[in-house]
Amino acid sequence: MIYVLFVCMGNICRSPMADGVFQHMLKEAGLSHLIKVDSAGTGDWHVGEHAHHGTRNALKRRGIDYAGRARVFIPEDLEKYDYILAMDRSNLSDIGHIAGRDQEAEIRRFLAYANDAGLTDVTDVPDPYYSGKFDYVYELVEIGCRALLDHIREKHNI
Repeated sequence: MIYVLFVCMGNICRSPMADGVFQHMLKEAGLSHLIKVDSAGTGDWHVGEHAHHGTRNALKRRGIDYAGRARVFIPEDLEKYDYILAMDRSNLSDIGHIAGRDQEAEIRRFLAYANDAGLTDVTDVPDPYYSGKFDYVYELVEIGCRALLDHIREKHNI
């Protein structure tokens, strides 16, 4: 089993969007039984809340149902997950403060795989909480999820 965790600040906008999109892609590819997905936030402000209505609406318009609830990133996540993907450099830094040097998890920015594949030059997924740009964030998340899935399929020969 391969475990993937998406991380943003509050776990109500970007990381749940990536969680929903990636789960949808896995289902379409018939890989849900091999790859498990979750999301978390570096802050605890929204623990237990549903994803932001902007995230839920962006997903719903594309036929993706999402019912996850916000949770906070914990040190034990470093042991459970194979891939821990931060939505921006600040989230990556927050994870780095918790992680030691000898982590087995692959900890990177979410868009790193899309950057490596030449699909985008954007490195951070902007937070739509204040801007309201959920559709733009969805486009980046979809590109990032496709690149991540391609990477995992190649690396794990699935």
